[in-house]
Amino acid sequence: MPRPLWSGAISFGLVTIPVKMISATEDHAIHFHQFHLSDMGRVRTRKVCDLDGEELSQDEIGKGYEVAKDETVPITDEELDQMPLPTAKAIEIVTFVDADSIDPVRIADSYYLAIGGQVAAKPYTLLRQALERSEKVAVAKFAWHGRERLGMLQVREEAIVLHVMHWPDEIRSPESLAPKDVELDENEIEQAVQLTETMASDDISGFRDRYREALEQLIEAKSEGKEAPEPAEDAEQESGQVMDLMAALNASVEAAKESRGADGEDATVHTMRSRKKAPAKQTPARKTPAKKTAAGKGAAKKSAAKRSRAKTATAGKTAAERRSAS
Repeated sequence: MPRPLWSGAISFGLVTIPVKMISATEDHAIHFHQFHLSDMGRVRTRKVCDLDGEELSQDEIGKGYEVAKDETVPITDEELDQMPLPTAKAIEIVTFVDADSIDPVRIADSYYLAIGGQVAAKPYTLLRQALERSEKVAVAKFAWHGRERLGMLQVREEAIVLHVMHWPDEIRSPESLAPKDVELDENEIEQAVQLTETMASDDISGFRDRYREALEQLIEAKSEGKEAPEPAEDAEQESGQVMDLMAALNASVEAAKESRGADGEDATVHTMRSRKKAPAKQTPARKTPAKKTAAGKGAAKKSAAKRSRAKTATAGKTAAERRSAS
């Protein structure tokens, strides 16, 4: 079990549930260091005071807010902890709503809430079953990293998950981003709908981070002094070409149908591309009848010449017979 990031309680009406916050996700990304190219020395970020140029340790660094130029108000962690907020050490549930009413754009990070001792087992289970039976999610307020946050409590299997949410005024309006004055044919819309239905799936658990896998192979090869792996052929994409929209939709639907195969497995973008390019991979190995040896070509020419002379002789004989008869 990873180390808890925060300890407090869920405030549910008059019910208090001690909980511990644990990250619900893991970072599997590959992180790089910065190096000096000439000697491969490590380049580090150092925290230096602007006034005396002295490098500082974390214990010597505090928080402050600049109210004016050259005027900073220091704020300590103790002062932040003592702020008169009911959410300072509690996740205070303020309402319950349908999950579909929450805009996915507002969801940020996710954390599991584990019980903070056996005393919390019963009220924790009570809240979980209330959320499941009502088919609702809870909207709550809580203090986190020096500010009050909005969150959503949702059930995942046997645990309660806290999704950190953006406040409404933090979401930018997409009004100016939508293209204007675009005309679509009804057939194009129907074909696009058919494509969504063909590619529909109830399970996306099988997706993998192919970029990270390729990056791991690259690092392994270079660390062993080997050549970098060849790029996958299906990763090559034609760019700069404008395709007919309807033709692209038709081709996409057919590719999606083909990628499912007889076993009915769900299609992915990767399998669709590899299926479409599969014939190109097999072409060099095929033996086409157009490629003949020099001897074969010579024999074919002689045979054609014989047939031509025979036809000419027959045609001449037939013409002479017609003149004799006349």
